[in-house]
This record gives sequence, structure tokens and C-alpha cells, in this order.
Amino acid sequence: MINKILVSACLVGFKVRYDGSDKAQMTDQLQRWQKEQRLVIHCPELAAGLPIPRPPAEIVSTDGKDVMKAQIRILEITGQDVTEHYQLAAWLALRTARESGCTAALLTDGSPTCGSQFIYDGSFSGQRKSGMGVAASLLTEHGIAVFSENRLADLIAWVDEKER
Repeated sequence: MINKILVSACLVGFKVRYDGSDKAQMTDQLQRWQKEQRLVIHCPELAAGLPIPRPPAEIVSTDGKDVMKAQIRILEITGQDVTEHYQLAAWLALRTARESGCTAALLTDGSPTCGSQFIYDGSFSGQRKSGMGVAASLLTEHGIAVFSENRLADLIAWVDEKER
């Protein structure tokens, strides 16, 4: 069985990040997987209707798991509460992954949506903390293996192991 992978759209060159940029990481392996039709390219924030560009947003306090439980909020730097948009983004990522048969996800670290190893601490000062964004948390909770762009080698090994 071929493992499909949900991939943050910004990692394959789409300019969908909050500031209208990308984080292109199109390695030879990702290009090969794309030719094999394994990649499901998705931007949860764009799917949820958030604009490009948009003000930076950070999870206030803990992480995405608590946001999904409606215990913690996500605020933009302007003070605007955008929690519901980001919760919707997480649910849309999960729906897309499930409908496409994804068993893993390669997401952009640091994002309040896609961060899987770290997110920003909610102070808008550039300080990071360990934690997951809302989509990374929800995908993990539903059995989809989540990897950051910095862990591509781990994802490759994971796929190889699953397909042996």
C-alpha cells in the first residue's frame, strides 16, 4: 500500500504563509513522491478562509490540543481572537487527510496550525516553545503521523518502514 502524505502547501512553494511567503522544501524525495501522486497539498489556514497576507497569530499559553478543547485562544498580533478560524483549519486538515487516505503529514513548524515540534509562545516576541499547533495536534490525535519539515529524513524512514 502506498502511504499518502498531507503536505503544507507552503512547503511545496505556494505563497500562502501569513506574510504571503512560502517555505519551499521541494527535495528530490518530495518531487518523487509528488510524481507518484502520494502528496496531498493543503493549507489549512487558507482552506478555513483566512486571507493572505494576514496578521501573525499565536497560541496564548499552552498548545493546539488545548485550543481544540476550547480552553485556550489564538490571537492575532492586533489582539483579534481568531480561535474559531484556526479550529476550523484543523478540522479541514483532518477531513482532507482522511478523505485522501493520508497516513502521515509533513507540516510547517512554528505555525499555530501546523507546528509539530515548536510553536511561538503567544507574546509575539519571537520566543519559541515546545508544542503543537491545532492541526498537528488533531491529526496526531486521530492516528496520522505528523512530521515537521526539519524531520523529512524521519518521514522518509517512516514511509520506508511502513511499506516494507
